[in-house]
Amino acid sequence: VMAYHDRSDGGLFVTLAEMAFGGRRGFSACLDALGDDVLSILFSEELGAVLQVSDEKRRQVVAVLEKAGLGACTHVLGAVVDNNRIEYNYASTCVFAEDVFVLMRVWTELTFHMQRLRDNPDCALSEHRLLHNKHEPGLSFRVTYDPAYGPTVSSTRPQIAILREQGVNGHVEMAAAFDLSGFKSCDVHMTDLIGGRTNLDGFCGLVACGGFSYGDVLGAGAGWAKSILFNQRIKDMFAEFFEREETFALGVCNGCQMISQLKEIIPGAEHWPAFVGNTSEQFEARFVLVEVLPSPSILLSGMVGSILGIPVAHGEGKVDFELTGSLEALDRMEMASLRYVDYEGQPTERYPLNPNGSAGGLTGMTTTDGRVTIMMPHPERAFRSVQLSYRPPKCFSGEEGPWMRMFQNAREFVG
Repeated sequence: VMAYHDRSDGGLFVTLAEMAFGGRRGFSACLDALGDDVLSILFSEELGAVLQVSDEKRRQVVAVLEKAGLGACTHVLGAVVDNNRIEYNYASTCVFAEDVFVLMRVWTELTFHMQRLRDNPDCALSEHRLLHNKHEPGLSFRVTYDPAYGPTVSSTRPQIAILREQGVNGHVEMAAAFDLSGFKSCDVHMTDLIGGRTNLDGFCGLVACGGFSYGDVLGAGAGWAKSILFNQRIKDMFAEFFEREETFALGVCNGCQMISQLKEIIPGAEHWPAFVGNTSEQFEARFVLVEVLPSPSILLSGMVGSILGIPVAHGEGKVDFELTGSLEALDRMEMASLRYVDYEGQPTERYPLNPNGSAGGLTGMTTTDGRVTIMMPHPERAFRSVQLSYRPPKCFSGEEGPWMRMFQNAREFVG
């Protein structure tokens, strides 16, 4: 299945149009087999769905549907075309045709005006223009490594602390990624550390997970950090962990915000910035492109130069050097590790390709020795190829997604 959309509000007409919007491609549909009333065919909102499959797989898909007892309600509607025209045909007559981008302008106009009033108006205009530019090439990956790479390591499963706080919901995917890479993932809640039920002594790695800590209220990552910095025993525990040269750490999303505020106890992190509210003034959940920059990060080893898709989901992801840190020092010391790029692979501050407005597209950084890496995007949501909401043809066609290598690098570092 190359694409899928359920038939609901607006009926088949809207279902097919929205699929065309998503792919920026036209289609030609023949409605003859669907009934006698073309208006009912186009606008009925009864249960239904549209699948896009390749020509080579069409017979196989139809056979599967027939075997499931759905043969009577399965119909071949048409095909994608190599232009931007969408066309509905009935009884050898074209009943509606239009350019995809013309319809998109109509479809998104109300949303644009609402967004301009509710959010940052410059961001609203930037996204509106991007949607309607038929010359934008769209998402494109550049992979500089073998996705199926598997490091040669011992058969032991070193323990990693999957650290979470109240409200965090990214810990299960994170644990799965590290588990698949050869670690023993251990669920560690902050209350376990504060209550003395466990400590960090037996862990070779630590990952602070993302996803609505403290309900994602303003400064949620800061609140998490303060629960460490204002408790001397816990602060000393984390400081000792970061000092151990055989350990590594990762912070993602809320965890990125949290670890960034622990930089006073992390060797080589003194130039890190703070993270503040997105320029759009909204929570951003998108699939974007990032470039892996040259850095000492042990997690991103062998991935430099790659441009990869990755999910983001945050309200406070904009880097801020006004109060703390130094962008010039990060660049000079090659501690910047990830940045947002546009469809041409260039660093961007353009919304929504850069969802938070960070200067230079910066969205990930590491320490001088590369053992601690923080990033705003979610690599644990793209370590398997089937997690991707989009992947280019013949790219990541196996089990491994674009970010599996990062977790394998961690296992290789431990040895």
